[in-house]
Formats: sequence, C-alpha cells, structure tokens
Amino acid sequence: MRVDKDTVNHWLPVLGQHCQGVMNYFFRNLHLHECQLDELWTFIHKKEGHLTPLEKLAEVYGDAWVWIAFSPVYKVVPAWVVGKRTLRSARRLLFRLKSATDGSIPFFTSDELPHYAHALLEVYGVWDTPPRQGTRGRFPKPRRYPPPDLCYAVVVKERARGRVVHVTTRLVYGTTEQVETALRMSPVSRTITTYGVERQNLTVRQHSRRMGRKVNAFSKDPDYLEEQLTVAFAYYHFVIPHRSLRQRLACPLPTKGGKGSYKKWKSVTPAMAAGLTDHVWTMDELLSFRVPPKSLWL
Repeated sequence: MRVDKDTVNHWLPVLGQHCQGVMNYFFRNLHLHECQLDELWTFIHKKEGHLTPLEKLAEVYGDAWVWIAFSPVYKVVPAWVVGKRTLRSARRLLFRLKSATDGSIPFFTSDELPHYAHALLEVYGVWDTPPRQGTRGRFPKPRRYPPPDLCYAVVVKERARGRVVHVTTRLVYGTTEQVETALRMSPVSRTITTYGVERQNLTVRQHSRRMGRKVNAFSKDPDYLEEQLTVAFAYYHFVIPHRSLRQRLACPLPTKGGKGSYKKWKSVTPAMAAGLTDHVWTMDELLSFRVPPKSLWL
C-alpha cells in the first residue's frame, strides 16, 4: 500500500502530540532510585560545518543533541529534550525530570560534561546566605548550595586515537558513604557507570531512523525530529517488552495447543516495570488511549 509523504507529514505532529500527552499523564510521581544522564548527537537539515553564518546565528539547523535521563532499574526514560549542547538544554532536561518524579532526588551519574553539575545545582539546589567574613563590608548575597541528599558522580574517560584507554570516577556532590549506600541498594549497578544510558542511546538510534548515522533520513526540521522521537519513546515504553525485565513464570504455560514448547517467561515493558500499567500495550491501544483532562490528574 502506498502512502503519500504529505499524509505522513500531516499525521506525524498529531501522533507526536498524542503520545506526548500519554507520557505526560503516566510519567508523574515516579520514584527513581538512580538516574543516568547523557546526550546523543545528530544533526538537522545540514551538519554544523556546512552552515552559513546566518544559519549559525539562528541556531535552528546544524548539530543537535538529544539529552536523555535514564532509569537503569526500570529502563525508563522519564525525561528527554532536543537542543544544543549548552547549559540551557541541560537545565530543561532536569526541570522535566523533576516534574516527572515524586520530589525525591535519585543518585545521578553522567559523563564529565560540566553542564550537568551546574544544572543540578540550579534545579535541586537550596538557597542559603554564607556567613559574613569580618565585621566590615556588605553582607554576602544568597547563593545555591547542594542539598544533603543530592549525590552526583561522573565517569571520566581518557581517550587516545578515538579509543577509551582509561576510566576513572569523580564525586561532585554528596559523600563517599552516600555513593556506597546507593550502589549497595541498587539492584543493577555495582559501580559508578553510565552503561545503561549509553546502551539506551543505541536503542534510540534503532527505533528512530532519523537518528541513524550516515543515512539520508536525517531530519530537515527540529519539530519533526521531536515528534518522531516522541512516538518512538512511547512505543518503547508501552509496546515493546524489554528482555532484561522479563519475569520467570512460576508455572510454565503450554503453547500451540499443548504441542509446542512451554512459555517460561512473562514479557515486561518499561512502563510495566515502573508500575504504570499491568500489560503489554498494542500500537492500536497506544494511539487510541484517551488521556483524561488535566483537572482529573491530581
């Protein structure tokens, strides 16, 4: 069956807005034990080196980064944004993440990009006035300080000729005891790492051809990139079972009328692992779900 590209371009914004409404409805009051942060490169319309001076000034085309907050326990992406590799985009990501959680602060890990430390302090920091030094001069202005329960560590990778040759970790906020407690209570992490979100980056590229490298399917417009990624993330969370989340059945179930091999595992999606739903959705169910009015969410 042939479908005109204009028809697809018409329906993509509609489906993107619908899927965004579904995820906004379900991704509320999430309790995350840990969260890994990373950014994924792509480009819009043309690569950064081919932009004209006017296009560079507009900051619409060229290099684009998909900022991702990933929960390695539930395999959930509670927040993501598309933007430049700037502090503003990191701030947007963490504000979205905070609005999707129940107010608790997870254990954060990321690479050594400095924007995350500044954004975490802006989003989760508390205001306080430092003590006055001496008895003369003006009183210090209030400034943000990391709260006692904020724990954030980074993975530092040393590269040689494009390959990682050495990996170390560094604690930015919190104490060593907090990190050891978070790792001891984590069901998936034993060290400070960003492996989960880096593996999720590969899943994003597989589910969205616009994110593929060296293809002719790159996005020509930032709005279409965000809408297509929204549909892909909704599909990932509700429709596709995650192999690492599957649960062994207490009693294997027969298949194909009792003549086939027994079913030993229950399929689990990230939304099921996070307690947002109790079954694997179909694509029809996702696209036909009626999101309640926002007045009924509370």
